[in-house]
Amino acid sequence: QVQLEESGGGLVQAGDSLRLSCEASGSPFNDYKVAWFRQAPGKEHEFQAFISWDGFRTFYRDSVKGRFTISRDNAKNTVFLQMNSLKPEDTAIYYCAADRAGFSDQLYWRRDEYEYWGQGTQVTVSS
Repeated sequence: QVQLEESGGGLVQAGDSLRLSCEASGSPFNDYKVAWFRQAPGKEHEFQAFISWDGFRTFYRDSVKGRFTISRDNAKNTVFLQMNSLKPEDTAIYYCAADRAGFSDQLYWRRDEYEYWGQGTQVTVSS
């Protein structure tokens, strides 16, 4: 059992940057795969970025490649999402999701690959 808490969201202007954090507690975090999803108003959860338990593998949604960077510091039980060049269409609630690493890492974009979810942090980008 692991608990996740996101932070770092806020209101910014187009072109600005934000760094989101996902802090885990309740269990060692170094064997968990982690992904960021977002949910815009009226839309489904949408995969954004993935990082393997050891940080070796990362994957991104095409629309955020080159702008977003996922990283982790297992010593601090924290995963980060650095978001640069933000656009109004990035406005959404951003969720951290995690599960134990395994062969299913090949389906990293699927919501059902992650058992544990945080409550989300709001990101709003004005034009």
